Amino acid sequence: MSMLAGATLLATSVLGASPARSADVPAEFGTDWHDPITAAPPITEPSGKSCQVTVAEAQFRDFTPYKGTYTPPEGCGDRWSKVVLRMDGKVKGRQYDRLGYLHVGGVEIFRTSTPEPSPDGIEWSVEKDVTRYSDTLRRGQDVEMLIGNVVDDTYTGVIDVKVMLTFYAGRAAEATGGPVATLDNPAATPDRVLTLQDGTLTTPRNSERIVAEVYATGSGGGCEEFWYLSAPDPAPYSCKAAGGPYREVQIKVDGRLAGIAAPFPHVWTGGWSNPFLWYVVPGPRAFDVKPIEYDLTPFAGILNDGRPHRVEVSVVGVPEGQSGWSAPVNVLVWQDAKSTQVTGKLTAHRVGDLANSSTYTPGSEHRVDTEGGHRLTVAGYVDTSHGRVATTVRRALSNTSVHRWTDGENLDALDATWTDALSVTVDGHGPARTTRTERTYTMDGTITLGAGDRLRTVLTLGDHAAAVTSYGDRRISWSRLDDTYTGDAAWTMNVPRDQRKAVGTTSERYRLHGSDGCYDRSLTSVQGVLTEDNRGC
Repeated sequence: MSMLAGATLLATSVLGASPARSADVPAEFGTDWHDPITAAPPITEPSGKSCQVTVAEAQFRDFTPYKGTYTPPEGCGDRWSKVVLRMDGKVKGRQYDRLGYLHVGGVEIFRTSTPEPSPDGIEWSVEKDVTRYSDTLRRGQDVEMLIGNVVDDTYTGVIDVKVMLTFYAGRAAEATGGPVATLDNPAATPDRVLTLQDGTLTTPRNSERIVAEVYATGSGGGCEEFWYLSAPDPAPYSCKAAGGPYREVQIKVDGRLAGIAAPFPHVWTGGWSNPFLWYVVPGPRAFDVKPIEYDLTPFAGILNDGRPHRVEVSVVGVPEGQSGWSAPVNVLVWQDAKSTQVTGKLTAHRVGDLANSSTYTPGSEHRVDTEGGHRLTVAGYVDTSHGRVATTVRRALSNTSVHRWTDGENLDALDATWTDALSVTVDGHGPARTTRTERTYTMDGTITLGAGDRLRTVLTLGDHAAAVTSYGDRRISWSRLDDTYTGDAAWTMNVPRDQRKAVGTTSERYRLHGSDGCYDRSLTSVQGVLTEDNRGC
């Protein structure tokens, strides 16, 4: 049974009601189930005054984007301690999972997918800290939002959404002299947020820190949605790629490799041939796609000449001429307020050999073993009003996987691990500051199609990260994230919906602890009923 058959298209949370602990669990899924919920922590709200603005309100039934305008809030100033996006959604009937985005002034501030509805209807909410886009939000802007959808006699679900921004008055934490701006530190707010113009970037001439973010997703509905399962020739599998399943998201500046990253293996809510895995608890990052972050500061001396420079994003391993990836780019810039021009130089650029080996072993159970990896080091300095500052970025990627399947793909299994280790060292006055982040993504799942067209999926997904920031030899902050999803669901194929006899147990445990404290929450749902919601720490 192919994974494609029947499949469709730390500052975030999906909100939901508390479980009905005494509720009887039905023998199988019915026409209603608990609204989607995740174990991720809620966004913390600063004290003091706040203001709200509606950014978009639309019903999506086709591929026509919503277009509107955004006006900054009145009464909360234009320097905010935090800005929080909240999307409320609802849908009922029958519908696939869909991918969507929200652009404000051309800047992508939110990328999402949707849950699949119950016949009686579901509602869900997603929150995201978008403080880093404050520069964009200080001015009136055009708004564009799209959750591409198809509504017809069979697929009846109209996706109804409303997006609000809440602004908390007060000045955001200044980045100057503080920690490196990362996805784990959204309070270090950039001075400018830029987008590419015809594939080029022109930075302010006094830029002293430059970070690109890329919302990279394999699109729904095709083989690149399941890129991690691609098999090389001559393997008899339904999704082919000459290089196998290794994928790497690269960014180049004027044709020179400037950053590498492992893409997150998103699983949308129709994934792995089994929507019953995801009706209550989605996979990690499914409703709030996190961008990949690249520190381009070593290239600031090149970029700050006042001329446009070509910036390109590509995905290693995608078959030539094949689409299937979306990778919009935002560029975050911190400026030297006391200089009109910041000069500098790229001092080191070392690209390791790209390792990518997929070995096919035929047999009654076909097998592809994959090993891949890459290393990149870039370094440079900028001469600022507060002295020379050198930045060194090191990144190392690895991927190992074992993919097994039988003829007809009635057994289809994958066990895969991706690692992405990033180190950024900033050396100016005083001890050097180093931030090390090691991300690990895991996927271990099996689909079996047995007698009577009974399909079963067993799957575990992991999103893990460890981060440490130090000044010289002194550790000043650390954190560790473990977000693990597990699911086991079965249903009967090729029968009317009310005869599927679908069952499923899903759970998620989200643990985040470190120098800022501890958070621990676990969820379990059975046949669409939320049976456990436990909080630790």
